[in-house]
Formats: sequence, C-alpha cells, structure tokens
Amino acid sequence: MTNEKMKILDTTLRDGSYVNNFDFNSKQTSEICSELQQANINLIEIGHGVGLNASEAGYGLARESDEEYMKAASSSLSRSLWGMFAIPGISSVGDLDMCIDYNMGFIRIGVSIDDVMKAEPFIRKAKTAGIVTCVNFMKSYARSPILFEKAARQAIGFGADHVYIVDSAGNLTPKMTRTYCERLSDLSFGFHAHNNLGLAVANSMVAADCGAAIIDCSLQGMGRSAGNTQIEQFVGIMQREGKLLDIDLMRLLDISETFIRPLLSQIGSDTIDVICGYSGFHSSYMKVIQEFSLKYDIDPRRLIVEVCSENIDFAPADLVERKAKEIRAITKEEGFNHRFSLAKYFGEEQNEL
Repeated sequence: MTNEKMKILDTTLRDGSYVNNFDFNSKQTSEICSELQQANINLIEIGHGVGLNASEAGYGLARESDEEYMKAASSSLSRSLWGMFAIPGISSVGDLDMCIDYNMGFIRIGVSIDDVMKAEPFIRKAKTAGIVTCVNFMKSYARSPILFEKAARQAIGFGADHVYIVDSAGNLTPKMTRTYCERLSDLSFGFHAHNNLGLAVANSMVAADCGAAIIDCSLQGMGRSAGNTQIEQFVGIMQREGKLLDIDLMRLLDISETFIRPLLSQIGSDTIDVICGYSGFHSSYMKVIQEFSLKYDIDPRRLIVEVCSENIDFAPADLVERKAKEIRAITKEEGFNHRFSLAKYFGEEQNEL
C-alpha cells in the first residue's frame, strides 16, 4: 500500500477525554470539531474515551450522552467525517442505530487479536449503512506479528476498510513498529500510538513510511496514560518532508493553545507511565495495582514489571496480589524502603504492615 493520501485522525475529543475525566461538553465538541475541519483534518473522533455506551456500562460518566456528542459533531461538520469508538461487550450492535441516524462517517471497533470474531457483526452493520469501518486491535504488541496479521486479514475479510496497529501501552519501538507494519503491506492500515516511552511520534513516522493510510494524533498529545502522538509535532515533521501540506499547521497550533493547553497541568514524565510502556502494561488495570501497592506498601512500578513478566494481557487480582506479597517479602528481607510516595500518587493513606 502507498500512503499518498494518508489521513490524520484526531482523537483529542475521544482518547483525550481520559485526561479530563470524560468532561468535554457539547460546546467544546462542536467548537473543536469545527476548528479541526477548518485546519483540514479529515477524521475527527468524539465521545466517551471507552466508546459507545461506556457511561451506561459503568466505565465513568461522561459529561454528555452519546447522542449529545453526536449532535454536536454532526451539526458542526460538513466536510470532515466524525466517528466514535465501540468495544463489543461494552457497546452492542444496536448502539449503531443512533450513529446511523446522525450520519456518522466512521466507526472504530476495538477488539483484542484473540477476539476478532466479535467485530464481525459490527463491521457488517456499519458497512451496510455506508460507514467507513476500522478494526482497532487493542494491545497489538501482546501477540506476535504473525498472529496479528492473521487477525487483520480476518477483519478485512469481514469487510473492514482499515485495520489498526494499536500500541495501547506505548510499548513499541520503531523497529518493532516496522515489523508489525510490514505484515500489512498489501492492506489498508492505521496506527495508534501512545507515548509512554517518548516514541509516539517516531513510531508514527515509521508507520507513515510503511504506507499507513491513517495516523492517529491528538492536540498536545492529549490522551490516556502518557498520551498519543502529538498532532502539532507530527504534522510539522511531515510538512518538512513535503507531506500533508493541505493541513493548516498554524491553525492547529492556535487550536492547541486556545482549547487544549488550558486543560493540561502535567509537566515532565509520570514514571508510572514510563514503566507501563517498558512493561507493556495497559493502564486500564491500574486500580488493582493501586489496591495491592497500598495494601502491601510496595512500589507500584516494580509490581507492574513483575505482573507483566507473567501476563501482558490482563492483571487478575490473584496474580497481582501474589506478586505484591513476593515483592513485599523480598524488600523486607533486603531492608529496602522504596522512595515512591503511594499516598501522594494515589491520594490515599497506605497500610502499615
């Protein structure tokens, strides 16, 4: 595949909503969508960070309902396509009915490589309605490039327009990224990076070089955990290479300064985010790490490393507690006291053991 018409998908209003506790309102959604369209961003993702029906399913209450986000986007966009995320089991195929009513342009179906079959009914319904359909393979790095390729070809066989390499924990290096991308050289694929190891832009450049049809970015890199590929940086680099020249970089910078920078307070790197990238740990399991780090007064970063050494897919409570006990025993024997402030980071008092 070539990427002569490579598109940028801005996910600030979806993945970025993890940062402000899913608190984008209708006015912000409408204004940012309109501004991104004026900057010639073709694809704009909106809604709850976890996707369709996430508020109702108990994944944190978003400021607005799915329908209100749809209204805000559909009323403010005429050229750019807007879309939403859907995870089978959290979202149902029936949730697509309202998307169709509001003329949604694209849908991204999030599944693990092992669960590609769960995407099929979503793909078929979306394609019947004329919606551009992507399958995002969450935690792509958790399976080998060969198994990833097999699932990707299944998704294309179901009718998906694009398949996605998703670096959910910011775990990939440029070399690893290229290995996954090269398995898809004859398919239309996208790339979604996280910046835990500071490589989101570099990995996105590799994906672009390998022919990615879509690269995900966000304003200021706003996104879950350490954030996503920063759109201002990535577009700037591409334009220095004579690419993406139709995008108004200066307008992007203005949108970033006006709407997003005031929402962000973190300076520097969160060391837990770094260790998530190092280990391949998905931050959606942070609550169980928090629970047992506090219970056993151990360094959560060390716990993450040990859990991922045994299971990179999930963090079941029994595994996490067993590892926490082992770490506690070792550190007591060594007489080592970690310097990580559990109470400060997690906002709770740690237990005395």
